[in-house]
Amino acid sequence: MALAAVAGFSLPMSRGALAVDDADFLRIGAGWWDFNRPDNYAAEFDLAYRSDYKWWFLKHQAGVLGTSDGSAYGYWGLYMDFYFGNRFVISPSTAVGLYYRGDWEKGDKKSNLGSPVEFRSGIDFSYRFDDRSRLGLGVYHISNTGLWDDRNPGEETLMLSYDIPISKLYSGWRSPGGNSPASQAAAKAATASATAATTASKPAKPR
Repeated sequence: MALAAVAGFSLPMSRGALAVDDADFLRIGAGWWDFNRPDNYAAEFDLAYRSDYKWWFLKHQAGVLGTSDGSAYGYWGLYMDFYFGNRFVISPSTAVGLYYRGDWEKGDKKSNLGSPVEFRSGIDFSYRFDDRSRLGLGVYHISNTGLWDDRNPGEETLMLSYDIPISKLYSGWRSPGGNSPASQAAAKAATASATAATTASKPAKPR
């Protein structure tokens, strides 16, 4: 619901960015797990796939994260991209996944989030480079929303991420949404060729 509200508010602003939609990404991230609780925090490491295939205005993502205290979380979800010029992108996201509690010795203080099913929501602020890779800073929240257990402490993560276009890692890759650099370049060349052919076929105007 929150994603739909943001999309409805921001859609007029983002229409001009459709021509520069990005390809799918491999995301590598590192951050500060539970950064708002000094006695509980840990290091976090993330690895995710972010697809360029769109369902309505939403894109898919799937990933896994681990913490230095042995906790792990695998998730699937949705995200959106809103472009501000050619360099800056804001990406709200939401996901659901399975959580494995890590450091049991610290009991409820450290990693007990109350349920194996947890929801993750967040937002990224990213800078786009010329090759369309991104460097971003994100804030995330994980909780079970109280649906399965009375215990629902939640946790907050501050994460630095780097998104690499998969086509940059493997030139033969064909993105699900068709937004790879190669496909966009081919489409642009085809459009330019068609435009040139149409212009050439028009009879010259009499003077």
